[in-house]
Amino acid sequence: MLAAPLLAFFCLIASAQVPQPPEVAARSFMVVDVTANQVLAGRDIDAPVEPASLTKLMTAYVVFDALRAKKIDLKQTLPVSVRAWKMPGSRMFIDPSMQVPVEDLIKGMIVQSGNDATMALAEGVGGTAERFVELMNQQAKSMGLKATSFKNPEGLTAPGHTTTARDLSVIATRLMQDFPDYVDFYQIKKYRYQGTPTANDTNRNMLLFRDPTVDGLKTGHTEAAGYCLVATAKRDFPNLGSRRLLAVVLGASSETARANEAQKLLNWGYTAYEGIKLFDANQAVATPEVWKGAQKTAKLGRTLPVVVAVPAGTASRVKTQVARPDPLIAPLTKGQQVGTLKVTAGEQQLLELPLVALDGVEQASIFGRAWDAVRLWIK
Repeated sequence: MLAAPLLAFFCLIASAQVPQPPEVAARSFMVVDVTANQVLAGRDIDAPVEPASLTKLMTAYVVFDALRAKKIDLKQTLPVSVRAWKMPGSRMFIDPSMQVPVEDLIKGMIVQSGNDATMALAEGVGGTAERFVELMNQQAKSMGLKATSFKNPEGLTAPGHTTTARDLSVIATRLMQDFPDYVDFYQIKKYRYQGTPTANDTNRNMLLFRDPTVDGLKTGHTEAAGYCLVATAKRDFPNLGSRRLLAVVLGASSETARANEAQKLLNWGYTAYEGIKLFDANQAVATPEVWKGAQKTAKLGRTLPVVVAVPAGTASRVKTQVARPDPLIAPLTKGQQVGTLKVTAGEQQLLELPLVALDGVEQASIFGRAWDAVRLWIK
């Protein structure tokens, strides 16, 4: 997980230099460089919208969290209640005579967008759907999503069941970062549970079939929400490695339109902006002198790579500056925040990230501390 929440830092490049995004035929849209933790473009990203089946991103987050906590197991079977069986809308076609493994219910929820599978998971994890929705809203609150309110786990239209493009981007990013072992579910192109009809066995995310770099995430549609898609792609670049982008398209006119607009945004993001890796994970950004310490210097850095996205062709303008306490006095604990890293392009600040001590620095002996005290007094 990123030390700072997604979207905490925005690209502040002078407006004249910001690449203009393409025209997008949707009510609202957003494209985020997940690797650099930057918003590249968007329109009406804080406007309230119905999320439709994009709701299932948070449903999956809560289910994956239960798996991580070993409250449930992928091979464990769950019953199918009458309520789950009778869920309207998109279905996995399970019924009360079945005991379905959690893994298959997850595939049914993600690939088939099955409302029946979603309800079975919600009841299995939360005890009741209502309790599960409480867990969803608690998680939204912990993510800092002030504009999101869930009323059900599947995304059918309900009064007050709303979110925003910004909040959906946070949910999707956290889902990928916090549960890397489970996000492969979103790449599955076809799935059908044994003994069920072949209808609705194809993932509605058309980009999985068009673009080999796209590996998720989720579609949604209701009459009120229109056609929606949160799509993510990961492409490799020299001197950077993998770079992940995320596109959110809300309120498009058709399945084809939402796919076309998301693809347009992903391609634009990769070409209009370039990613620059400034420092590797756990690489020392600075090694300042430490006073009264058992070691004379401290390594300051980040536990994740420091990557910035800048308009293509402007990489040479990027500069870094470290701001930290001076003098720096021991003890320092590993992971303790010690200053900040500022990244600028010309006169504009792009990012400001906390720096931490990569290793602890214990206090020196009483004589060492006394000697440094004298040196500091003279200094």
